[in-house]
Amino acid sequence: MCRWLAYSGTPIRLEDLLYRPRYSLIDQSQHSREGVETTNGDGVGVGWYPVDAVGEPALFRAVGPAWSDVNLRELARATSSPLFLAHIRASTGTPVQQSNCHPFRFQNWLWVHNGSIREFARLKRDLVLAVDPELYPWMAGSTDSEVMFHLAITYGLRDRPVAAVERMAGLIESVAHRHGVPDPLQMTVGTTDGDRIWTFRYSSEGRSRSLYYSTDMTALRTLHPEIATLRGLSEETRLIVSEPLGEMEGAWQPVPESSYGIIQKGQDELGRFAPAGP
Repeated sequence: MCRWLAYSGTPIRLEDLLYRPRYSLIDQSQHSREGVETTNGDGVGVGWYPVDAVGEPALFRAVGPAWSDVNLRELARATSSPLFLAHIRASTGTPVQQSNCHPFRFQNWLWVHNGSIREFARLKRDLVLAVDPELYPWMAGSTDSEVMFHLAITYGLRDRPVAAVERMAGLIESVAHRHGVPDPLQMTVGTTDGDRIWTFRYSSEGRSRSLYYSTDMTALRTLHPEIATLRGLSEETRLIVSEPLGEMEGAWQPVPESSYGIIQKGQDELGRFAPAGP
């Protein structure tokens, strides 16, 4: 499987989350504590929206392990962003190549995924044929994650993200049922249009991979007045992670099973996720 994080809030350097925390994403690439695999060394990527910029996010992806990528280290040290997604990959069978590394990008959207489609090779043809033909040329890799992204776009991700991902999940389960594949879908997903972040935690068997969200900044400052860095972050700052980046008491809350969340200006949202039949 994989590990990922999504950040939105006060602009920070990428290294502040990728490298500096005790259990940073780079540390998790070798020592994951809650993943299926301890090591996630089959690629790394980060997509970020530059400060005071609009349009497509920037993207860095590489096939080597995150812990030894000197280019990522330099980029993270020099780059600041108010919104970014980062991912470390553990392949579930598809090749280790740059086009299979997350995040995936389409126009102003980014997408990361942890999990898999069970027996994807058997289901792949039916799923790919459901993708909008106009989107097909943008599919450069061979992963189930990228097919999921383009199915979500096909079903209206840009207009109704939650409903689109529910339809995507429903299609996968329907196709799997026709092929006799039980419990086909395992996913935590993060996706963004550069303004809001949508997160999803769902599995067909009801035992999804781990996912956490950070406590709001006001609560964290109250719990930990001794941490000076918290005073520099806006009230809107939020973080979603596959597993906690540290052991600060009260900082991390588990995302409920079969749910979605929306990180946005003002009140965030948390709701029930249910696949919709095709």
